[in-house]
Amino acid sequence: MLTALAISNYRSLRNLVLPIQRLNVITGANGSGKSNVYRALRLLADTAQGRVVSSLAREGGLQSTLWAGREVNSRAVRRGEHPVQGTVRQKPVSLRLGFASEEFGYLIDLGLPLRTRPEASQFSLDPEIKREWIWYGPVGRPSALLTDRTGCVVRVRSEKGEWRAVNLNLSPFDSMMTHVADPRNAPEMLTLRESIRAWRFYDHFRTDSDAPARSAQVGTRTPVLDNDGADVAAAIQTIVEIGENEVLTTAVEDAFPGGSLQVENRSGLFSLLMNQHGLLRPLSAAELSDGTLRYLLLVAALLTPRPPALMVLNEPETSLHPDLLAPLARLVRGASERSQIIVVTHSALLITALAEAGCNSIMLEKRFGETTVIGANKLSTPAWHWPSR
Repeated sequence: MLTALAISNYRSLRNLVLPIQRLNVITGANGSGKSNVYRALRLLADTAQGRVVSSLAREGGLQSTLWAGREVNSRAVRRGEHPVQGTVRQKPVSLRLGFASEEFGYLIDLGLPLRTRPEASQFSLDPEIKREWIWYGPVGRPSALLTDRTGCVVRVRSEKGEWRAVNLNLSPFDSMMTHVADPRNAPEMLTLRESIRAWRFYDHFRTDSDAPARSAQVGTRTPVLDNDGADVAAAIQTIVEIGENEVLTTAVEDAFPGGSLQVENRSGLFSLLMNQHGLLRPLSAAELSDGTLRYLLLVAALLTPRPPALMVLNEPETSLHPDLLAPLARLVRGASERSQIIVVTHSALLITALAEAGCNSIMLEKRFGETTVIGANKLSTPAWHWPSR
């Protein structure tokens, strides 16, 4: 289970360290930085897939994602005595992401290539990985390091505490998580990588008239709902056969009294049907309202027979009627018993319902363009250490 999430110089997240518990709700006003936290988490997960640099490129490149304010806002600027003005950069360009967990921690530091020979490559703005750490314990310290990547060199600490280089020519755009992890040289890295790869992110399921979830799809056993929800019928049938069918029935009845689900199989093509109280025939997924279909997609995601270590939901309340938020909160609370859950939302009703379940509430605000946590202090902020290059 994650215990801390650290982000530095990513958009409005100049230097943010968040305490993470079993069930977490991240909220705040529009523009406070909620979406930036979600996107930073997805970027961090991309390191285990070997696509962190390409993901940055899709966001406009490193320069577009970096903190755009001053390196340091003086007290005079914060009090409004002086205008916010640019200064000469004193530190290297750096975008840093990391997390701590109950067992291992990981961080990555990305920057720009050294301009010793600018004519040598056309990729002078392509980000490079400067440092990567994996450590054991709650806080990353040199004494707790298991793996240290500096530039192109990756070192691993043995059980006797001795350092051994396992790669001397790692490309600056490749993560050690995908090119060094193996059960013999770096078993901890392999364990951590596979855990991160199992993280799941659900962000705005498609429910328009052409959404894949509304049409029949080839059905195969689906313990994990796809990000776009296209295989929802197969996912529901998988829950019925190998998952918690009684919980599924209760979740549907909780939101739609008298309602139930069934999956129609026509020559291997699965379609989701919903029986509703007072109707003589079931409704197909194509006939369901956006809110009803979205709720069923969330049911399939949260009742997965293969719970991940971490599941992140971004604004799950979209298109939902307020009456569905209490049943959704009960679903999320049940899922948090099997997985660590982070919910990013601005729905007051959903926040209230999850607060009754004893969630860790993180409220964000923005000051001088910088995202901060309301009420945070040194005692409530987890300890964190960024290594030098």
